[in-house]
Amino acid sequence: MKFLEQPPRYLFFTGKGGVGKTSIACASAIQLAAAGRRVLLVSTDPASNVGQVFGVEIGNRIVGIDAVPGLFALEIDPQAAAQAYRDRIVGPVRGVLPEAVVKGIEEQLSGACTTEIAAFDEFTALLTDSALVAGYDHIIFDTAPTGHTIRLLQLPGAWTGFLDEGKGDASCLGPLAGLEKQRSQYKSAVEALADPVRTRLILVARAQAATLREVARTHEELAGIGLKQQYLVINGVLPEAAVGGDLLAKAIFKREQADLLDTPEALKALSIDQVGLKPFNLVGLAALRKLLVTDADIAASDIPAATVLPEVPSLSVLVDGIAADGHGLVMLMGKGGVGKTTLAAAVAVELASRGLAVHLTTSDPAAHLSETLAGSLEHLTVNRIDPHAETERYRQQVLESKGATLDAQGRALLEEDLRSPCTEEIAVFQAFSRVIREAGKKFVVMDTAPTGHTLLLLDATGAYHREIARQMSDKHMHYTTPMMQLQDPRQTKVLIATLAETTPVLEAANLQADLRRAGIEPWAWIINNSVAAVQSSSPLLRQRAINELAQIDLVAHTHANRYAVVPLIQDEPVGVERLRALANCRPVTD
Repeated sequence: MKFLEQPPRYLFFTGKGGVGKTSIACASAIQLAAAGRRVLLVSTDPASNVGQVFGVEIGNRIVGIDAVPGLFALEIDPQAAAQAYRDRIVGPVRGVLPEAVVKGIEEQLSGACTTEIAAFDEFTALLTDSALVAGYDHIIFDTAPTGHTIRLLQLPGAWTGFLDEGKGDASCLGPLAGLEKQRSQYKSAVEALADPVRTRLILVARAQAATLREVARTHEELAGIGLKQQYLVINGVLPEAAVGGDLLAKAIFKREQADLLDTPEALKALSIDQVGLKPFNLVGLAALRKLLVTDADIAASDIPAATVLPEVPSLSVLVDGIAADGHGLVMLMGKGGVGKTTLAAAVAVELASRGLAVHLTTSDPAAHLSETLAGSLEHLTVNRIDPHAETERYRQQVLESKGATLDAQGRALLEEDLRSPCTEEIAVFQAFSRVIREAGKKFVVMDTAPTGHTLLLLDATGAYHREIARQMSDKHMHYTTPMMQLQDPRQTKVLIATLAETTPVLEAANLQADLRRAGIEPWAWIINNSVAAVQSSSPLLRQRAINELAQIDLVAHTHANRYAVVPLIQDEPVGVERLRALANCRPVTD
């Protein structure tokens, strides 16, 4: 693997959720440790699963992986980091300032912006505290999905510039308060990130056109903020040797090779590695040690003749239950890379095909609805909440209202405030609120952002709910907030999308637990792209199908109130007819 040749001290793995960067980061750490290096593996991902991959409880402390001499791991929990950050800022003023002022400060620190800055605060120490990392030859960062990662890595330049301009006065006491004391540390972190001698960035993608385009944008954005030492790993590529005469395998191989041939020009200049699709789940040391070796190095195993999938419902069965309500909000949630965009489009198309009015919308920065739904259908309206456009609209709205009465210095301060990472979260939430009001008259189907983004969006929703409740209760008025609508099963149905693999199911279960803590009960689960739900003669696909059975059973009998299984299909589900076929595709069972 070229990306592991002569590695510098810092290695960052990044990419859209679901592409396998955690597994590749773990496998890389094992390989370097096996070569006699001392390696620290760090996760800053809100949906971190490094501990699960190794089968060891890690948490927010450095833990040695006993089975791999020389390998250590650390998980930075963004929520725990945010709480510690809040305590550090609020603690000194509690009992000194009036209680109302303290509560105001706590409110400033309750949003997603604080979570990101707090996680970055800990992440920065690993780049700048030589004593902390002195005992390691390499530090590997398993970073968060692409959008979150870009914001995380943009923080150094943004906040360093803000502090250098001396605008961190009382109006910015919130998330910025903890940064004022560590100006030199942030400068050092920026320098470490941009230094090609010390830092290498490994972009991880799949052999899919949309994912490759997304990673090309990531490449350009990160290069634009100084991270120019980049490599590309294309993961999970179906090997030609595994195709044989199987029609599904042939279709997948042909599709992947065409997408690889059309790799965006911006990526072709990078050093590129391909990692073949493996017939086993990437959990545990035995599997991770085989991930980065060639297929010829993996011993052939006896493959059973076929899978025996019990009878499972199709997506159209779930749509029957949704359609019975006549209208409402349908939200697809789940980790990035599980196919929420396609599933949302299939649900919307199936509802519209039954003569029901449907508004399909997305707030996913990586969504490609125009590609997934390349056709028109009566009763169906499609639009996208563009995070960049919504953020700019929000910024202008605030500048025209609050900024109108400010002097030049005050306006400059406000403009700087509006460049903070949480501004986008607020703007997208406002647009989201506008759309869900329509659910009282028609179906609104939302393809939400990947898991990390979704949780931040829900956090913003909850903060907004508390503010509305506080204001309205003072006036003794009847009110319904967006959060109340999300919590009402008569108005909202949450569908959790996942894949029949260990890590995606675990992350989906964690998302369900988070939703339940917010008072939202998921209505159903959808297991997408299931190989077990089709008949295949390819040994590799057949083995993967066998591996899926335990995860399908876990969803059916442990996690989901109701569920559906959507088979992996030969043709890309693009356009109305193929989306309808996807919704009505019945899994092959015993």
